[in-house]
Amino acid sequence: MSFVPSALRRPCVAALLLAGVASGCAHYAADPPHAPATLFAAADVTALSVAASKIDRPFLTAQPIDLGAPLTLNALAVITIIESPELKALRAKSGVTDAQAFAARLLPDPTVQFGFDKRIGGPDPFNGFAGQIAFDLNQLRLRRVTRQAQAATKDQVRLDLAWAEWQAAGQARLLGVRIAALTTATDLTAASATQAAKALDAVLRAAGRGDLAGSELDLRRQAALDAADKGRTAETALIAARGDLNKQLGLPPETVLRLAPPPAIAPLPPAAALVALALDRRLDLAALRAGYQAQEAETNKQVLEQFPTLSLALSGTRDTANNRTLGPQVGFTLPLWNRNRGGIAIATATRAQLKAEYEARLFATRADITDAVMNVATSQRQRAALLAALPPLRHYAEAMVRASARGDLPRSTGDAAMQAVRDRNLALVTLDQTIAEQTIALELLTGTLREGWPR
Repeated sequence: MSFVPSALRRPCVAALLLAGVASGCAHYAADPPHAPATLFAAADVTALSVAASKIDRPFLTAQPIDLGAPLTLNALAVITIIESPELKALRAKSGVTDAQAFAARLLPDPTVQFGFDKRIGGPDPFNGFAGQIAFDLNQLRLRRVTRQAQAATKDQVRLDLAWAEWQAAGQARLLGVRIAALTTATDLTAASATQAAKALDAVLRAAGRGDLAGSELDLRRQAALDAADKGRTAETALIAARGDLNKQLGLPPETVLRLAPPPAIAPLPPAAALVALALDRRLDLAALRAGYQAQEAETNKQVLEQFPTLSLALSGTRDTANNRTLGPQVGFTLPLWNRNRGGIAIATATRAQLKAEYEARLFATRADITDAVMNVATSQRQRAALLAALPPLRHYAEAMVRASARGDLPRSTGDAAMQAVRDRNLALVTLDQTIAEQTIALELLTGTLREGWPR
């Protein structure tokens, strides 16, 4: 037995249906950006170390992080992946693609229409009512290719993010070897500047006594100026590299990190082997292939849209004479003039563009890797020649210093010989930096760490 009057049943049912629909709706909640003070705060070292111990990337080794200890190149790369603001923004962008792929899986909602005609005259005693529920069948027809396109786009964004992480990690490692080399170069140039300043002071005293010609004084003054200028240049480059590293790692600008010595460079495999490895491993090439697959699905979708679009509706009416009708309605477009030829042309041209870009990237990959291997080989030959010439030069300089100490030669001769040794050491440091940076660049080009290169 019902306790609800029949006149109230239908409104109650409608209210319950509306309440059920409303309960499944999303609700808006504000999410303002963080305040600058929060963003610029120092990193939580404990949380960073925990995240670094759990990181899962094929090109990284999980390890705890201690910012007070010397950091290896792997540690710099790990911190970059976790803390880099640019990578955090790219991860947020990948979330948008995930949402788009989720939206592509959803069925379209039906549309509902209601009409009411108020009788204002005439013999009929009733008001008119009309209702309709309609379904867009075109979205169902395109649902498969739409899902394929969104899935491929999702893969492309995921691969682009992985490639960006790889590039960012490589940049951090490159800055690490640059800072190590510039630190050594700064020490060498500082020693040269100190020695040149001492020599200039001695020459100034001798010139004041009248024991030295003015031309020798000018030479010493110019040498001191050149040595000081080299020292300032090396120090400026070191400060800039440290600032770039802090920015790359997402650390405060005033942070000073201690770095562990970089590993030695092993001989390189042939360029052809590295090219084959790159074509198989590089994530940007995989991302381009995924983007091409997404465009293939989009082209298929545009071809399907040339056919009539269908919609199905179910309508019910009651006119002012209380005549009641119920029946279906079918609507479709006639592909007479347009036939979506513009969309097909754009999709086809875009597909051809992506294909050409992918093939161009392949050619560039081969050329870049071949050039990098040749550059590393050239730098290694130059380093070997410089290293072979350094011991005889050092022995000669030591002999000149001993002779100067005995008074057999002027002090300036011994100083010049030792400065020549420091200059060669500085050139050796520069070559070591060049080889290390070129090797890391080659790792970036192949998409694989040097430990994974063929032997």
